[in-house]
Amino acid sequence: MHPLVLDDLEVYQQAMEIADEIWKEVVTWNHFAKYTIGEQLTEAADSISFNISEGYGRFSYKENIHFCYISRGSLFETITGIKKAINRNLITLSCFQFLSEKLNNLLLKLNSYIKYLKGKI
Repeated sequence: MHPLVLDDLEVYQQAMEIADEIWKEVVTWNHFAKYTIGEQLTEAADSISFNISEGYGRFSYKENIHFCYISRGSLFETITGIKKAINRNLITLSCFQFLSEKLNNLLLKLNSYIKYLKGKI
């Protein structure tokens, strides 16, 4: 079913990079911020790539699409998390803009990947 290895999927690579960038930010936060918004933000960002990989490993286009939808939900949750982080002065404006751009690009890639998978059904 899959001509590529998971690590070759650009959508997966970008999701991994975003999660690592968010992790680098959150670990610097104070205890309260880290264990409230930081924990949820990190889990949401990690969930994007976790669900891409789980769907990929199901070897069924329909199941892959299902997990991509979950991944997309986690992506939107991550967007909300960085909005909360900027509003609460936990990240800089430049960090917010950087992550926003990365997340928006990933959303486009993820939507394209879902469309590709739907064409395989």
